[in-house]
Amino acid sequence: MHPYLVAFAALAMTGAALMGIAGIVTGWVPPWLRPRVFRPKLWGYGSVMGAAGMSLYMFIGPLRGPDLSMAPFAMTGMALFIAGLVLQIASRSPGRADAPERR
Repeated sequence: MHPYLVAFAALAMTGAALMGIAGIVTGWVPPWLRPRVFRPKLWGYGSVMGAAGMSLYMFIGPLRGPDLSMAPFAMTGMALFIAGLVLQIASRSPGRADAPERR
């Protein structure tokens, strides 16, 4: 069962990272998030950071085995994941009104 869980986790994190890269490069956001996301590039950076952090957490932490020496790295991955979530939440606000418009 363990190889199936690892494969599913790797597939999910790859999909999240690819959606984030699409958000950074093209401004694309998944259809179910479009009404709420005002800054797609920021959402993309948050998605990539969250996918990298969750991958670090899962593959060094619980999916690797009970090795306490790797716990600081796993917790760093969880902190990266939470920072990515904060960026994704920030992408839902319109930003400053006095910010210069970029083209």
